[in-house]
Amino acid sequence: MKEIKDRSLLAEYMHIHQLQDIFNEPLIPHMCLYSFEQGELICSQGEPAHYLYVLVKGKIKVYNTSTEGKTLIISFKTALEVIGDVEYVQEADFINTVEAVSPVYMIGIHHQWVNMYGKDHMPLLQFLLKIITGKFYMKSNALSFNLMYPVEVRLASYILSVSFDPTDVQFRGHLSTSELRDAANLIGTSYRHLNRVILQLCNEGILERGKGFIHIKDRERLITIAGHSIYE
Repeated sequence: MKEIKDRSLLAEYMHIHQLQDIFNEPLIPHMCLYSFEQGELICSQGEPAHYLYVLVKGKIKVYNTSTEGKTLIISFKTALEVIGDVEYVQEADFINTVEAVSPVYMIGIHHQWVNMYGKDHMPLLQFLLKIITGKFYMKSNALSFNLMYPVEVRLASYILSVSFDPTDVQFRGHLSTSELRDAANLIGTSYRHLNRVILQLCNEGILERGKGFIHIKDRERLITIAGHSIYE
């Protein structure tokens, strides 16, 4: 994480997402702009939550790990999104782990300033309510999707999500072969079965397994397999 000490860039992102209508004037001096590199963790499940983060550029991956060590992907998110909203309201530790899929910019506000200047500000409270209820709706659907859809569809959706960011046309990600065990956990399947599905998609000319990476050869056919995006 790196703090971007450029108030004009912060103001630009606030203008793009109309955040000046949500955060009141006394809060703005206490808002900071942070950048995260691809693959960098923004927060980890179980860590104390001290900041409210607003995603203003880039794509993030949200996932959860059970006490048995099983990991399950919840969603991919692009701007405008909030991290730490439930934790702020509940005064709890981070519920999920959040990772930058592409280069990410976040606006961060420490809880002490939100409590001091924002807890009675109706536009902010309505904004958080909309974000939080949307997350629980999405999580309910995601749990059903992981049970209802075959691995081929879940894998296609996952690879598309980690490889492209609609907010950054220059970003072209890929799935590292070293991350396949994590990917299998995230989409809820076995490592062996995941490899069988990847081999099938490679034989069909949709994917290509290169030195250390899985590349997309035919994006349109992969989109057809995924249908509507399960994780976004």
